[in-house]
Amino acid sequence: MSVIPEVKCRRCGESFSALRSRCPNCGTRRVAQSGRTPATTPGTVKGTAAYERAETNTKWQMIFGIILVVAVILAVVVMVTVRPDGLDNPGTSGQGTITAPTPSPTPDQSAVIIQPPTPSPTPVPIPDSVKVFFFEDEKDEFTEKVGEVVKLRAVAYPVDLFPNGPYTWSVNDESVIKLTVSEDTKECEVLCLAHHPGGVTLTVSCNGVEKKVLIYTKP
Repeated sequence: MSVIPEVKCRRCGESFSALRSRCPNCGTRRVAQSGRTPATTPGTVKGTAAYERAETNTKWQMIFGIILVVAVILAVVVMVTVRPDGLDNPGTSGQGTITAPTPSPTPDQSAVIIQPPTPSPTPVPIPDSVKVFFFEDEKDEFTEKVGEVVKLRAVAYPVDLFPNGPYTWSVNDESVIKLTVSEDTKECEVLCLAHHPGGVTLTVSCNGVEKKVLIYTKP
């Protein structure tokens, strides 16, 4: 068991020694928790003048609240019991007459055409950069023999916005290099078909951002 306590990074969740001031994984600064105890306010201590004033204010607030509720109930009762004007005017037969409401003119709906709002296009995110890896090594160029197959992997940054690309792979000379792209387009098998003295350029793109890798061939 370790004597030195460990803390957990508030950003990446990695555990590290409490003697460190920053997370070794992401570099986030550790924030020390305050050990101060909040002071007691005078209004919560019985026997003080502030406590008595608080008790008095609470009582008056309750009284005003009850009065307000009663006033609202009385107003609702009065509104319900008042009869409409048309029923208070008796007719010749001793019964109240009800005047039918005059219908408001219906506007010509065919003359008014409401256009639906035009939806704003969703912006397409653009990666900061695209990198090509052979296993864990980033590649800007490499050498490949004729008949050899090299498996490459593309990564767009930031990774959280582009976890699956999509990626487009191409070469400037398909007679020298043949590409076989995976279904998720993140990986590509590069087969060297022939020797080319000047090399071949491999291009990987994601949403308009490109990465070029120079492939040298040898017999």
